[in-house]
Amino acid sequence: MSVDKPGTVEHRAWQRGDLLRFAVRSAVPDGFGWLDDGGEVASDHPTELWITCRMTHVAALGALAKEEPIAGGPDASQLAQLAGHGVDALRTGALRDKDRGGWRAAVQDGIIVDGTKQAYGHAFVILAASSAVVADIPGATPLLDDALAVSDSRFWDEQQGLSVDAWDEQWTHCHDYRGINANMHTVEAYLAAGDVTGETLWHERAARIAQRVATWAHDHDWRIPEHFTPTWAPLLDHHVDRPADPFQPYGATVGHGLEWARLLLATEASLADTVPSVLCDAAIALYDRAVSDGWAADGADGFVYTTDWQGSPVVTERMHWVVAEAINTAVALGRVTGDERYAHDLDRWWDYADTYLIDTEHGSWHHELDSHNRPSATIWPGKPDVYHAYQAALIEDVPLTPSFARALADQGGVR
Repeated sequence: MSVDKPGTVEHRAWQRGDLLRFAVRSAVPDGFGWLDDGGEVASDHPTELWITCRMTHVAALGALAKEEPIAGGPDASQLAQLAGHGVDALRTGALRDKDRGGWRAAVQDGIIVDGTKQAYGHAFVILAASSAVVADIPGATPLLDDALAVSDSRFWDEQQGLSVDAWDEQWTHCHDYRGINANMHTVEAYLAAGDVTGETLWHERAARIAQRVATWAHDHDWRIPEHFTPTWAPLLDHHVDRPADPFQPYGATVGHGLEWARLLLATEASLADTVPSVLCDAAIALYDRAVSDGWAADGADGFVYTTDWQGSPVVTERMHWVVAEAINTAVALGRVTGDERYAHDLDRWWDYADTYLIDTEHGSWHHELDSHNRPSATIWPGKPDVYHAYQAALIEDVPLTPSFARALADQGGVR
């Protein structure tokens, strides 16, 4: 580690540079690949839409940050080229369904291995395209236009004010499952798209989703139901027989309480004149519940992955992204409320990340730890991407709103 104190300006800059250095080898012909512990593409994983988009987004942010690269890391020009590779892959590569529209979930060497059209992945197409537009990446504007049109026509349910979850490849059957994870990233994507296009429609839709989720969380003691029927009735026992599912785990996902808290604050700030201020109160309650339920719940430092509906731990592995979102939300709540307790929490989360997660030998963050804070791979093998960690290392250097790319452009890079 090149800096003594975790979370300082110097530490965050070092982190961003190291994460970009780790991620620079992730480009593959169809987009960006799943990285192993050493930063090489894992050949046993296909090229997935969500990873391709998240890496395109991070590359665009890195280009916009205009920071001096650390030794062996990419400079702004190389990062713009990486973002351009991602945009080209999303526009013309095998992930793109040129005949029916939208994007497939995964391909391997140009061959479709999962043709499902998922709202989760499509939300990240919007996010990647939005950041690439701000970074002036060729082809990004038509990509964003296309992604927003698909989201509007295929996933957005105007009556419910929410996104459906998935379709088959032919767009003939909408899956019965409804999920909050896809809606969470749709909020993130719509906020970014609204910031880039200037169209308040996207901010307004983000607010509609956020208000529904805040209501569900309130009704369940600030633990967010994740899984629903086609009519949006909560499925509280969903996957009780396989609670460690990486995308649809049983129970309350601690990290999502933290992530939603930040998104509620960003939504409120984006539409301050029209969104009820109760979203800030909901954000505080979500953060408090997540910390109370999740932090050191089994006696060791770290956030457990999930709890049951009474707050008892279910899956006790520690995910790196949960700490990243704790950092993000502590920064956001500290700014909005002025309460000093969030600064103390921020120090605690960075100290934990520095002690257990940041891999100074191989780069990036360990993506999963066991209940004794040792590197593990039960749910998330390798270090697939750097999206969560990079944003955690960036958030204190940009305002709460607009979203990351727009903020970096407005202030001319990292301030």
